[in-house]
Amino acid sequence: MNKFLISPAANFAPSVCIGLIKVFFFVIISILYGHNNNNNNNMGVIGATKVMTLNQTVVPALFAFGDSIIDPGNNNYLKTIVKCNFPPYGRNFIGGIPTGRFSNGRIPTDILADEILNIKKLLPAYLDPSLQLKDLLTGVSFASGGSGYDPLTSQVVSVLSLSDQLEMFKDVIRKIKAGVGESRAGMIVSKSIFLICLGSDDIANTYLTTPFRQPHYDITAYTDLMAESASSFIQDLYKEGARRIGVVSIPPIGCVPSQRTLSGDISRGCNEQGNQAAILFNSKLSSLLTSLNNKLPQATLLYLDIYNPLLTLIQNPATYGLEVANKGCCGTGNIEVSILCNPFTKQSCNDASTYLFWDSYHPSEKAYQLLTHMVFDHKINNFF
Repeated sequence: MNKFLISPAANFAPSVCIGLIKVFFFVIISILYGHNNNNNNNMGVIGATKVMTLNQTVVPALFAFGDSIIDPGNNNYLKTIVKCNFPPYGRNFIGGIPTGRFSNGRIPTDILADEILNIKKLLPAYLDPSLQLKDLLTGVSFASGGSGYDPLTSQVVSVLSLSDQLEMFKDVIRKIKAGVGESRAGMIVSKSIFLICLGSDDIANTYLTTPFRQPHYDITAYTDLMAESASSFIQDLYKEGARRIGVVSIPPIGCVPSQRTLSGDISRGCNEQGNQAAILFNSKLSSLLTSLNNKLPQATLLYLDIYNPLLTLIQNPATYGLEVANKGCCGTGNIEVSILCNPFTKQSCNDASTYLFWDSYHPSEKAYQLLTHMVFDHKINNFF
C-alpha cells in the first residue's frame, strides 16, 4: 500500500488545483456522486425514530468497501486528486470539520452504523492513523472515492482498488486475532455486516467518459465484466469469513447534476445512456446475488436497491422536505465536485438541507439520511 500513502498533513493547495482542472474535468467529474444543524428535521416523512434496536451481540461490526459514497476519508492519505478534505466539505459535520467525506455532513455508513445498527456514531476510515483496536472491533470503511469493480477505474485516478481494500480487510482480521484471539475474531467477522457500494464510477467515468473501454466492450460486455468482478470479490469476502453481505445497486447516475450538465441537454434532463447502463448492471447484480446465495451455503447476500429510492427523491423532492433536486448546493451546483468545490467556490447555497445534492455528484447529508433509511429500514432484518 505504500505506493499510495502520503503524509496525513498534506493539504489542499489552490495552485495545484488550477493546473489539474482540465485533467480533472475529463477524468474525475463523472466518477463522484454520489450532524446537520437541523438533525431533528432530517428524516422528512420517513420518521426520526430507529426502526429497530440492534446491539453489538447481534451485529458486532460494520465493514464497508466501495467508492466515494461511503469513503469517510481514506483518500486523504493517498496520492490522488480525488479528495475533499477541505471546506466547504464537512460544513455541517460535527464541529464543521472537512473529514474527507464527500458531503456536507455524514455519509450512509455513519447513518447505518448509528441509527440502524446501533454500533457507533461514525464509521471511520481504515487509513486513519489514529485508529485503535477498539475501532477495528466495531468496524471500519475501506472505501476509496473513485474506485470501481473494474480494476482500471481505480488505476486511472490512483485510488484503492477492490483488491487493495480486500488486502486491508485481511490485515484487520490479523490485528483482531492478535488482539482478542482467533475464536472471538471469527465470531466478529461471521456476525458482522459487510457493505459493498460501488459501480457508478465504472460507468460514469471509465466507460462513458474516458476512451479506454468503449473500443473493446459494448455496454453489455462491460457490465458483464463488472458483474464478474463483483462475484469474485463477494466470494473472496466469504472465504475470509464474511457471511452477512449487502450489495448496493448503482443509482440513476444519469440524473445527478454533473451528468445533466455534461450531457449537453439545454433543458438539463437526465442522461438516459447512464441510467440505462445502471439498470442493465443492476439486473445482473440482482441475479448474481441470487445465484451466490445458492452457491454459498452459509451466506446471506442482500441486493440493496438505491436506484428507485433516489429516483423517487429526484422526482418528488417536496414530499421529502427538499426544494432543489437538479443541481448541487456547492457553487453553481452544475459541475463543482471534489477540488472544484473548494474554499474559493462562490455562490454556494445557504442551507444544504433543502438540496438533494451537496455537490454536482454527491447527495447532501439530509438526502443520505433519507436514502439510508429508505434502503435499509425494510431490509435489515433479512440479514438474520
